[in-house]
Amino acid sequence: MSVLFGVAGNSNAFTTTVSKASADAPAWLRQIGLDAYEYQCGKGVRVGQATAELIGCNAAEAGVALSLHAPYFISLANPDPDSVKKTIGYVTASCQAARWMGAQRIVLHSGALMKRSREEALAIAKGNLATVVRACDELGYSDLTLCPETMGKINQLGNLEEVLELCTVDERLLPCVDFGHLYARSLGELEGRAACAQMLDRMEAVLGEERASGFHSHFSKIEFTLKGGEKRHLCFSDPGYGPDFRPLAEEVARRGWEPWIICESAGTQSEDALTMKKIYQEVCRP
Repeated sequence: MSVLFGVAGNSNAFTTTVSKASADAPAWLRQIGLDAYEYQCGKGVRVGQATAELIGCNAAEAGVALSLHAPYFISLANPDPDSVKKTIGYVTASCQAARWMGAQRIVLHSGALMKRSREEALAIAKGNLATVVRACDELGYSDLTLCPETMGKINQLGNLEEVLELCTVDERLLPCVDFGHLYARSLGELEGRAACAQMLDRMEAVLGEERASGFHSHFSKIEFTLKGGEKRHLCFSDPGYGPDFRPLAEEVARRGWEPWIICESAGTQSEDALTMKKIYQEVCRP
């Protein structure tokens, strides 16, 4: 396995010049030089079995790895029994869609603090995540990898330490480290070679090198506000905000790690993912 570069959803270049059908995306991604595709279920798991299986068949034929982003409505930090039931439903429905596709990884949001302390919200989220993992196991999805994601808004649960702590709930969990989100929630501080080294070091310390080295990742530039953190996703060509990808590429290459790096740029996912792949190849050259 090597570092995989891919896209979240369908880029403007794909939908305007190739197709609006997600089933056509894997072959096109392989054609342009990418190797991963994250299917988006943020607004709900609406994909049917036939379409999901076609996406999976086309991805397997193209040699493109699949992941799936579960609904945004998931709120691990909400202790309300009805909310927990809904969260379990969202995650298990995502697992079913992933199974149809042959997707291995499922990205989850952790939810808002809801006026609780970070410590209290994290404890609730850990308990709920354990319940979710048990529900997935009972339904036969124990082989799928759930990936709690670092979040971009300051009032959300999901800084790096919190996500790593969530991943201690079960050894099969992997973090989805969104470096744009971490940059935004830190108001631009988490950027550069030293910051990247510190973040990867911390991942290794908590998870061990073997597990940490294959982490899932989202990457894009993100505009932020001083009060709230993340405001909106940008394109690499947009000025004024980061983070810069090269420092991360240098640290990943130095360690020989093999993450999945999924680009979430606003409409230019495919172009910016190719830029990241090119940068990574440059830093790997002797």
